[in-house]
Amino acid sequence: MAGRFLKAFAPLIRIMPEVRSPERRVNFNERLFWTGIALVIFLVMSEVPLYGLGGGGGDSLAYYRVIFASAQGTLMELGIGPIVTAGLILQMIAGSNFIEVDFSNPEDRSLFTGASKVLSMILTAFQASAYIISGLFGNLKFTQSLIIFAQLLAAGLIIMLLDEMIQKGWGIGSGISLFILAGVARRIMLSCFSVMPVGGGSEPVRAYGIISALIQTAVSGGSFDHLILSHVGYPSIIGLMTTIGVFLFVIYAQGIRVELPIAHSRFRGFRGKYPISLLYVSNLPVIFASALFGNIYMWSQFLWNNYKDSAWAQYISLLGRFSYEERRLVPVGGLAYYVTSPTRGFIDVMENPVRYLIYAGILIFFCIIFSAIWLEVGGLDPRTVAKQLVDSGMQIPGFRRSERPIEAILRRYIPVVTILGGLIVGLLAVVADFFGAFGTGTGILLSVSIVYQYYQQLMRERIEEMYPSLRRFLGG
Repeated sequence: MAGRFLKAFAPLIRIMPEVRSPERRVNFNERLFWTGIALVIFLVMSEVPLYGLGGGGGDSLAYYRVIFASAQGTLMELGIGPIVTAGLILQMIAGSNFIEVDFSNPEDRSLFTGASKVLSMILTAFQASAYIISGLFGNLKFTQSLIIFAQLLAAGLIIMLLDEMIQKGWGIGSGISLFILAGVARRIMLSCFSVMPVGGGSEPVRAYGIISALIQTAVSGGSFDHLILSHVGYPSIIGLMTTIGVFLFVIYAQGIRVELPIAHSRFRGFRGKYPISLLYVSNLPVIFASALFGNIYMWSQFLWNNYKDSAWAQYISLLGRFSYEERRLVPVGGLAYYVTSPTRGFIDVMENPVRYLIYAGILIFFCIIFSAIWLEVGGLDPRTVAKQLVDSGMQIPGFRRSERPIEAILRRYIPVVTILGGLIVGLLAVVADFFGAFGTGTGILLSVSIVYQYYQQLMRERIEEMYPSLRRFLGG
């Protein structure tokens, strides 16, 4: 049974808005429709500016907006950050056995999900307050602050309910994954094709996207030298090639796996394979590492803005020191300085190699650590998998049907591919960031993995629609 910690959320869970699970099986086309509706609502909210907010300066949180699917100055200012952070906190607490949760118990699972929703709204309110108090939105009057706070709280609630709607069977996949994918896709499209008006003259528009810039340069007969490397955050040819390369490598890595032969203990002749993918824990390590870095950056900026002249200044500076450059705060010291990726790609790396080598080491280290942690928290460890195989009536040919021998075989592969997978995704994210990949290295890793998961789920949905008799066999 759930411990006292989760039960303390019960009164708040009862008053939280909830999306009811469908009482009938929702067909594929209907689920596709509701998924599209959720996506449209998210995209509209990403374009609607916060009422009462004046024009802002530079965006000091630009890099982390891809991870949190947020958009500066809009209803999606906070994005999915509070939801991801709440889930991360509760999963880490549960994985560390500070709270007792039996995920096979429906009551415990329901309490855990409800506690995650409550904590998400608490973090939304806390983060919105921090943004307002820190002056991130400028100097606001009290009435303006209340209006903006209410908008951010309402937007956070809507996003949470959209995610819940999709996960409870009305849509396909996960709302969080869908919103991240939409944000990354939007960033990549802008990096490739966007143009900006420059106010008349011989050049009425200037190409910002790399493909637009290549076309414009070819038409005008200019040199392509300035497009090879990124300058002041502009997309580059190197960035385009890196983006394509990382996409292709991740797709290739998804197919690398060890396949263990399995057979059903009751039905002779039924044989299959249990795949252990190279990217066994998928993109979760880089999500957790990036969420951790994003929160370090955000909260260190908040503390420095408000308490840099206090008695705690020397301790705050260890977390992060900031200065204004081009109307935005940039880290110049402390931990935040070393967990921030290069904004100009390879040019920044060449100018400050020590800083970004430390950044690479920290990111890869945390990707490996989170891979090992998620192995236990996510129920992907050899013991849990062995139990699931035995409970489902499966066994490995040549070995007796028992958890211990199956666990011993799985232990040869799963811990190794877990650590190796964490190392690979961390290294890929670093390489992509160093060479200015569009949508950031983390964003590309997330988007490829999400697209692959959607492809698998869509194929399964179509098979179940065509052959209803297979639904029970597939676990539908």
